[in-house]
Amino acid sequence: MEITKISDAKSWETTVMNSSHPVFVDFWAEWCGPCRMVSPVVEELANEFEGKVNFVKVNVDEANELASKYNVFSIPTLAIFNKGQIIAQQVGAASKDSYKKMIERALEKI
Repeated sequence: MEITKISDAKSWETTVMNSSHPVFVDFWAEWCGPCRMVSPVVEELANEFEGKVNFVKVNVDEANELASKYNVFSIPTLAIFNKGQIIAQQVGAASKDSYKKMIERALEKI
C-alpha cells in the first residue's frame, strides 16, 4: 500500500480529516534518525492494515503549521485520526509490535 505524503493544509483536509477510514499519521523529518528507523516499520504496517487504515506521512519541516496545530514537539510522533480526531498517539520510536497494538486498540474503539 502506498503511503500518502502530505505537506499542506488542503491535502490534510482531504486525506485525513475527511477520510472514511482511520488514518495513521507519521510526523517526521529528513534529518531525524529515529524517524528513518521507524519508516520501514510504518511501510510494513501500511501493507498489513491495507483496506482498514490509511497511512500518511507529514514532513514537519514542510508542514510546520500542521505540526504546530497538533502539538507535535518531538518526532517521530505517530497518531491515529478517526473522523478528524486523534484517537491514539505515540511519541518517539517504538517497536513494530507497539505500533501494531496501538492500531488494533484504536480500531476496537471505532
